[in-house]
Amino acid sequence: MALKSVAQEAKDIELATQMIELGARLQVLQAETSLSYDRLARLYREVRGCSPPKGMLPFSVDWFTTWLPNIHSTMFYSVYRYMDTLTPARKVQALVESYKIYLEQACAGRVEGAGEEPVLSFTRAWMLLRFFESGMLQLSTCEQCSGQFIAHAHDPDTGFICAICKPPPRAGKTRASKKARTKIAAKSAAVTKAIRSLKAKKSTTREDSSVDRVTKPMKRQAKDKKDV
Repeated sequence: MALKSVAQEAKDIELATQMIELGARLQVLQAETSLSYDRLARLYREVRGCSPPKGMLPFSVDWFTTWLPNIHSTMFYSVYRYMDTLTPARKVQALVESYKIYLEQACAGRVEGAGEEPVLSFTRAWMLLRFFESGMLQLSTCEQCSGQFIAHAHDPDTGFICAICKPPPRAGKTRASKKARTKIAAKSAAVTKAIRSLKAKKSTTREDSSVDRVTKPMKRQAKDKKDV
């Protein structure tokens, strides 16, 4: 019995470490492992190098139905359903593996300086699963692309259009994206300026060589006449 408890404790520590590295809050660790609060707090400080954040967990259901969070949450939940149904990973382990895949996809092609925090945090991903289990959210099928997206439970499916097919007017026009666009424009301007400068140097060199080809024979003729 003691060996079994030690083995389970080792598994809990390994699981808690993975979740801490992914950004889990202490409340999530308490709910998914049998470790005490003090041990989890010490483990958190050891892994992250700082004290665990305090405060309530994000509990807004509406957050998952707004434009960008809805797209990211739907992508994560689709991966989770696949992992939970078609792989040996179950429940919290499926959550961990699914979130790792989500991070890989969400960070792919990210512009440098556009911000490092993912749209969907690990804690919100954990809350998302709780909301589905409690029947507060559902998947609705988009009439235009036939994709399934997260929506409020019991919302009518008729006439549903997803956030990708019908984005809001100011979609993507955030301060972070504006800074990223400004940085890209500055880099593009610098590259264009460098190319123009290089072309100007090549043109000047070409003109100088053309002048030399014309003036050298003339100078040679003048020198020959002078010698005569």
